[in-house]
Amino acid sequence: MHIHILGICGTFMGGLAALAREAGHRVTGCDAGVYPPMSEQLRALDIGLMEGFGTEQLALQPDLFVVGNLVSRARRADGSPKYPLMEAILDAGVPYTSGPQWLADHVLKGRHVLAVAGTHGKTTTTAMLAWILEQAGLVPGFLVGGVPINFGVSARLGGRPPGGGPALFVIEADEYDTAFFDKRSKFVHYRPRTAILNNLEFDHADIFDNLAAIERQFHHLVRTVPGTGRLVVNGLEDSLSRVLHMGCWSEVRSFGAAVSDFTAQGEPQDFRVQHQGREAGHVKWALSGVHNQLNALAAISAAEHVGVLPAVAAQALASFQSVKRRMEVCGRVGFAGGDITVYDDFAHHPTAIRTTVDGLRRRLPPGARILAVFEPRSNTMKLGAMKSQLPWSLEGADLAFCHAGGLDWDARSALQPMGARASVADSIEALVEEVVSATKPGDHLLCMSNGGFGGVHQKLLDSLQNQKQQTLSS
Repeated sequence: MHIHILGICGTFMGGLAALAREAGHRVTGCDAGVYPPMSEQLRALDIGLMEGFGTEQLALQPDLFVVGNLVSRARRADGSPKYPLMEAILDAGVPYTSGPQWLADHVLKGRHVLAVAGTHGKTTTTAMLAWILEQAGLVPGFLVGGVPINFGVSARLGGRPPGGGPALFVIEADEYDTAFFDKRSKFVHYRPRTAILNNLEFDHADIFDNLAAIERQFHHLVRTVPGTGRLVVNGLEDSLSRVLHMGCWSEVRSFGAAVSDFTAQGEPQDFRVQHQGREAGHVKWALSGVHNQLNALAAISAAEHVGVLPAVAAQALASFQSVKRRMEVCGRVGFAGGDITVYDDFAHHPTAIRTTVDGLRRRLPPGARILAVFEPRSNTMKLGAMKSQLPWSLEGADLAFCHAGGLDWDARSALQPMGARASVADSIEALVEEVVSATKPGDHLLCMSNGGFGGVHQKLLDSLQNQKQQTLSS
């Protein structure tokens, strides 16, 4: 089968492309604006990429067009379609489907699906769970919304466990809508037997009116889990309690709260796993932050549902290396007073920003400075729906720098409660200049965005290196 993917460079569609390629299909695709790590993965797989959504691509005559959820029927100011290829597909009456539907039909059918849902931590927890199953010898397939460092790819088909039983597939289960022609959340297509409900708060203000609307979608997911399945639920979340109270037909295992099936004793970097009050494992790893400790408990509980003992799962996490763009060190520049380190992280929701800053703070010695460099790029943040939460999200940073280019709301006003600790720039160049001028030896520059961020990470490193050379030559 030849499939042509519209929006191929998104993390989900790029992973789907990798699975289709591995399964022996011919894969081509198109997108606008490509950035790592997905662009690197697609090129390594020798998948043909085309820039833009031009009608000439109809001449490829694939067996099926797979349409990403960025594609719409939107029109430009002059009345022309924003996605002319989609209009041509509709006019020609040729076959098309959504990414989640293609995945359900061609990859997930007949497998034991383990789905990871939640507002935050989906990518990291999915990667954790896949690594636990891999270390247990169960050869899982997976699709992660990022690139797990342990695997080096965002998706693979996997195989059958050596001991028999259905093949396992771990998938990041997103609540965002499926396509312009299917407004259900992506995860309702996956039919999991094991589902993690990691957390739930308001997000995606462009498609959801309120938290209750998202809770309803999560309950649609709960409805698809069989009676012999398992729901792994964060016991700290009132929103998830409301979801379960709408109706639940599966086994439930809780984590996080003081009275839960799975709890943690100790600091996030080194803790004991308690299973129903008894010690069941010990996790000592490179990750930090309470959010990652909770992610680990969720992954351990889900793995237990397919026969992996908590002690085995905990041991596997000792070698877990996280995901690219999750507190990833981009580089360091050495100065006499200490190295300046630049990090890249995908955090973009205020809660994720706060937990990411907190996670880095826990790793650093007392007195170390964190300079948070961020852009409100997600659809929710662009709308300004959570701008009032930004000062709260950045409390743990010593200084904060916001890239406000393209925003329709006043970032300076939103960050005014932070006083002189916050700075706003309207261009990447101005942002880099402000950050570098404020940076001191030993500082940690934490860059947060769910996009390419204009290559700010390398620009910061280059500017700091130039500053170092000037210091040495003066």
